[in-house]
Amino acid sequence: MNQLEKRNMRNGILFALPWITGFLVLQVFPICYTFYLSTTRYTGLGRPVSIRLDNYISIFSDSLAFLATTNTAFYTFWLMPIGLSIALTLEVAMNQNVKEVALYRALFYLPSVLPSFAMVFIWILFTNPQYGVLNRLFVSMGLPFINWIGNPRYTKPSLIILAQYSTGGPALIFLAGLRSIPKDLYESADLDGAGPFKKFIAITIPMLTPVILYIIIMYISNGLQAFTQAFLMSFWPLILPAYMGSATHIFMMRQYLLTIPLEISDAGFIDGANEWQIFTVLILPIMKPVIAVVAIFAALSSWNDFLGPLLYLQNERLYPLSIGLQFFRSEHRIEFSELMAASTLVALPVVVIFLCFQRFFVEGITIGAVKG
Repeated sequence: MNQLEKRNMRNGILFALPWITGFLVLQVFPICYTFYLSTTRYTGLGRPVSIRLDNYISIFSDSLAFLATTNTAFYTFWLMPIGLSIALTLEVAMNQNVKEVALYRALFYLPSVLPSFAMVFIWILFTNPQYGVLNRLFVSMGLPFINWIGNPRYTKPSLIILAQYSTGGPALIFLAGLRSIPKDLYESADLDGAGPFKKFIAITIPMLTPVILYIIIMYISNGLQAFTQAFLMSFWPLILPAYMGSATHIFMMRQYLLTIPLEISDAGFIDGANEWQIFTVLILPIMKPVIAVVAIFAALSSWNDFLGPLLYLQNERLYPLSIGLQFFRSEHRIEFSELMAASTLVALPVVVIFLCFQRFFVEGITIGAVKG
């Protein structure tokens, strides 16, 4: 390792040190400590007593745990290929060279930013076995009546269908990957007489392999963590994990940074600038579009969060809209018009933000830092 590589390594570690510290303290340590407690008998009082793997044996011998594992595996197994296929289809549609493509991209992505809990309530009413629009449509077409929510045979497919409303996010990531494929490859294929389908199979899919792998991992992770669709203390448990940064946001920024020419940093070194000056004066201003996108994404993620407040907040005065809507639903179970009004009010700010900044949402990700 030469002197320049050593300096880059040192500066990289210094820049990443706050994140590394948070990662070790807020993720690695809790995971390790959780595993340690899982091998003990501990009620929160006194000292933990080691019982080795007895807790795991007890879990796997429980029939309900086995059923839950089977349901999660079924959900994840079907969610991944269906979601991946829809995302690839949307990606191709959003990349068409038509005049209204910006509008189409916004419409395709809009469902992804809507609060999941609000979408669940709307879906429940939409598939209601007595007065749901979906069953009315089936009956009018002469199709059999389906209890989407109450019948276990159809509940899991119903959840898989519901999960597809957020496919716009993976489609946008696919679109960013598609924009990074050199056009020369497609031009060479045109000269060889390749058609659209052959170019898609021989060029697009192989070049998108890293992005496809990332999307697959994301779908598996989301499937195994599914909670909001199927379903103590203060705001700090909700705030501190944000210090770690989202893997998706880090991936977006990394992809954007890769489009910044190295010549910009080299020019700064020639002028005598240090790493911090190069980052703040040269690199950071170029990153403004992707920073804006990540900031909006983070705000929408906090607005739409349901699982975090449900797990950590015990004081009703601290409940956000996501939990408040659930209590409103329990109190107004029959007043469907009021439920729809409440769901609309919860989703309205998100829609307004998206419509105002949809250019940043789409172009901030799919367009590189420096246009070629």
